[in-house]
Amino acid sequence: MSFSPFVSELILILGSLAVFAISLGTGRGRLAARVTAGIALVNLGACLATVTASGELFCHAYRVDLFSQLFKCFIALGLAAVVLFGSQLRDIRAEIRPEYFFFLLLGTLGLTMLVSCVELITLFIALELSSYALYLLVPLRRERPGLNLQMEAAAKYVMFGVVSTGFLLFGMSYLFGLTGSTYFQEIAPALALQAQQPAALAAMVLVVAGLLFKLAAFPMHLWAPDAYQGASNETTAFIAAVPKVGAVAVLIRFLLCTEPTNTTLSLVLTITAIGSMCFGNLAALVQKDIKRMLGYSSIAHAGYVLLGLVTLQSAGFAMSMFYIFGFLAMSLAAFLVICQVSREGENVLLDDLSGLHARSPLAAFLLAASMFAMAGIPPFAGFIGKFLLLSEALRSGFLLLVIVAAVNTAIGIYYYLNVVRLLYFAAPEGRPAARLSPLVAGTGVVLIVIVTLLGLVPGKLLDAAKTATQKPVAAQDKPGSASPVLPQ
Repeated sequence: MSFSPFVSELILILGSLAVFAISLGTGRGRLAARVTAGIALVNLGACLATVTASGELFCHAYRVDLFSQLFKCFIALGLAAVVLFGSQLRDIRAEIRPEYFFFLLLGTLGLTMLVSCVELITLFIALELSSYALYLLVPLRRERPGLNLQMEAAAKYVMFGVVSTGFLLFGMSYLFGLTGSTYFQEIAPALALQAQQPAALAAMVLVVAGLLFKLAAFPMHLWAPDAYQGASNETTAFIAAVPKVGAVAVLIRFLLCTEPTNTTLSLVLTITAIGSMCFGNLAALVQKDIKRMLGYSSIAHAGYVLLGLVTLQSAGFAMSMFYIFGFLAMSLAAFLVICQVSREGENVLLDDLSGLHARSPLAAFLLAASMFAMAGIPPFAGFIGKFLLLSEALRSGFLLLVIVAAVNTAIGIYYYLNVVRLLYFAAPEGRPAARLSPLVAGTGVVLIVIVTLLGLVPGKLLDAAKTATQKPVAAQDKPGSASPVLPQ
């Protein structure tokens, strides 16, 4: 058996063990940061080098294919970017920084495994590995006198995670009871025979509800603004972008088991999309803390991602893949600037960005480009991504959903451009300069280049996404019998 398809997982496992060994000593925060940065860059290179690799493990429960490898490339990009621009960890105590990087690698390992899982039990294990690591990252923030936001944020994050896990397990138990299998390739044909049965519909809705927690979509969204505000800036950067990539991968894997004619599931996803877009954008309008604003914004973007998923068609899934990839890059670019503007790791208010163009022209440009991209202004990925999603939803007959999405896009433009107004048209009023090191500046430029290239030349990634989301991704070869026997 060749190990090349699984090289990313091996790198992250060995890297996690190495950082764990480093954490056993004292005063090794800087060493842990350098080792983690090296692991992240090697992992990114390995993912890019094996993007066309394929293979299976664990009795066909773990599959490496084009679908999983595309997601792994962007998960690896997210880890590398966060580690490079957030290595200083200003708001994490020096003595626990090695543990911080250890949990960061473990969370990434869980997400990397998640996108290759094609069996329910394996998927649940990978999901919980990523979740528990992220739960531990949130409360690691330095305590401030009279302010314990991180504890409140961690409590809400964990409690919502527990509820979503309950939904997920309940839905999985129904799926197993109905189909006699935990393998997606056997669940798909069995569900097709009883898709309109109440038990089957309940199972699918429960599983989708559990997965929506990772995406921070309505109605599993209330944890996001508080977790974003309470966690350290670097932790928020990771949670805001990378887990959402894994969530979209799992949702697509699961929805590929359903039939495009499942109107009930489409209706549930449509309601979720509308609720996410309306609540996220309207709540973001009145926020003063930029991390909290981006928290509500991420809820709205989850609604945009669902525009492709409601179609239950491979083409719509490909559009959602493309959009979440672009969102990862534009979100990380915004948080890169936030981490640099925050001098001691404190939260950044919108007013703190006033006159940033005079204090750090590059930082202002990076944040402005990110805001333009999120608003859906050309030539960035946000524009072409929204255009493709709206086109595909309209083609599939979701006219009302398209109208709601268009109105919400206009609402979003207001608060995104308000940030740009502060960057370039407000006076600095004596605020200190925000200096970007060459490494941080280079990371930011790379992210904006990716966002721009995805907007200008989306063809290759879109073609790869369309190929990856064909039905054989979830149901290969013979469907097999609906029995609990492992497939041969």
